[in-house]
Amino acid sequence: MSATRALRQLSAVSSRVVAKPALRSMPLRMSMTAWTSPRLTCAAARAFSLSSARFSEGSTDVLLSQKLAEELKYEKEAADEAEPDFLETFKKQGIWKIEDIAGNDEVTLTRKFGSEKVRVMFSIADIQNAEEPEFAQEEEGDSDEPENIRSYPIRVSFSITKENAQGSINVDTMCQDGAFIVDNISYYPDAQLGTELTAEADWKRRGLYIGPQFETLDVSVQEEFEKFMQERGINENLALFIPDYSEFKEQKEYVRWLGNIKKFVDA
Repeated sequence: MSATRALRQLSAVSSRVVAKPALRSMPLRMSMTAWTSPRLTCAAARAFSLSSARFSEGSTDVLLSQKLAEELKYEKEAADEAEPDFLETFKKQGIWKIEDIAGNDEVTLTRKFGSEKVRVMFSIADIQNAEEPEFAQEEEGDSDEPENIRSYPIRVSFSITKENAQGSINVDTMCQDGAFIVDNISYYPDAQLGTELTAEADWKRRGLYIGPQFETLDVSVQEEFEKFMQERGINENLALFIPDYSEFKEQKEYVRWLGNIKKFVDA
């Protein structure tokens, strides 16, 4: 979720809590007039029923469509049409290939390293499910610019296979603050089992030993394995890219979602 959208949501919540509608008593004369004016009442009802019937089946559809249109317009105006600098720089490095399917919440990065194939997978669902960051109240004299609020922990999994060897190594990590925190390292004797993205393969993997917790390994083993990962491009540069790309994709999917919902409501 973008920082701008998070700020807007917090502002909206605060407004709903603070701004309570004032109750105004209607003068008795006005009240009686309104209730005894069938011509005005029928005309208003007729106009509303005709407009809603032309639009859709529900009486709330028009207002919902208007709100969706406002949000969609705001998001499109706030979005930068050009490719962000971080993504352009990442592509120019020519190390990783990005596999991003519109409408999916998972992203895959792949690369070749000698006879090895390295695959990286992460999901923008971690950003969607993350708790909103707290904003410190600005003191007088502080800048109006919000601080960098993005520090979402994102689960990232790696798989490494070799052309001249059986099996695969799978690494489960947490990406945050420019680093990968390794949870555990699994070895699968069947490379297809270790890399296949099916419900059946996932079920089979659940019954296998996934290896010890990484932090319980000897420190020297941990250090050497971290060097092993860094040599294959699993480093700080990648750990900084993944949160940026997750936020970039989440914003694109949000705009696409708004458009799809509005089209359905308007149909």
